Amino acid sequence: MSHIFYFFYGLLLCLSLLCEVFVVTWNLHWRGGFAWDRSLLHFNWHPVLMVSGLVILYGNAAIVYRIPFTWKQRKLVCKLVHAGMMFVALLLSMLGLSAVFDFHQGVNIPNLYSVHSWVGISTVFLFSSQWILGLVGFLLPCSPPWIRSSLKPVHIWMGKMILIFSLASCISGINEKLLLTLNGMSAAMYSELPVEAVFVNFLGMLIVAFGVSVFGILFVKKWQRPEDGSENARLLLTEVTP
Repeated sequence: MSHIFYFFYGLLLCLSLLCEVFVVTWNLHWRGGFAWDRSLLHFNWHPVLMVSGLVILYGNAAIVYRIPFTWKQRKLVCKLVHAGMMFVALLLSMLGLSAVFDFHQGVNIPNLYSVHSWVGISTVFLFSSQWILGLVGFLLPCSPPWIRSSLKPVHIWMGKMILIFSLASCISGINEKLLLTLNGMSAAMYSELPVEAVFVNFLGMLIVAFGVSVFGILFVKKWQRPEDGSENARLLLTEVTP
């Protein structure tokens, strides 16, 4: 069973790399690169950081417990890796928000006026709350077992909802950026599908494929980390031990 998992996990890693390459290439090749000076180049950090944090790193952190070779490790180690990856994802998303707010302030554009911005800020707020709740509920040694068992299904459900919000905010943001730049500051209209539009549309499709892959891995119950000490845990650990 593990070889099937690793096939899909390898696909997920390939999609992660492609998403990162596409979003960086878009902003380097067509949008002029990066700066931190409240110019248009300052804004370019926003899509790169949000896709990197809210989609790629978040999605990979969500499936840490599903990777079979981690089942031989102490669960605390997996918790720390999961929490650490999520923390870096949260930092990247906050830097991404800072980039867009600084850019708006520099060119006197209102903040939080679009559906994309509302979904995005809600996603980061929920993500922050989820991370703090997870830290208190699962990593602090003083939290009693009954709190952890009660919090676990809520934590898992919220994690999936945040990923859906992340995918929606990134895709809507990419589309909004194309509409504003190609229809407002470019000779080529979005509807004419210039090379940039085709390239970035493919980025959107890659993000969708990445999200589907993450949810596909999370959906398969046999790929869940077995509970320590159970008969199922011993059998599955035997399967993944070379």
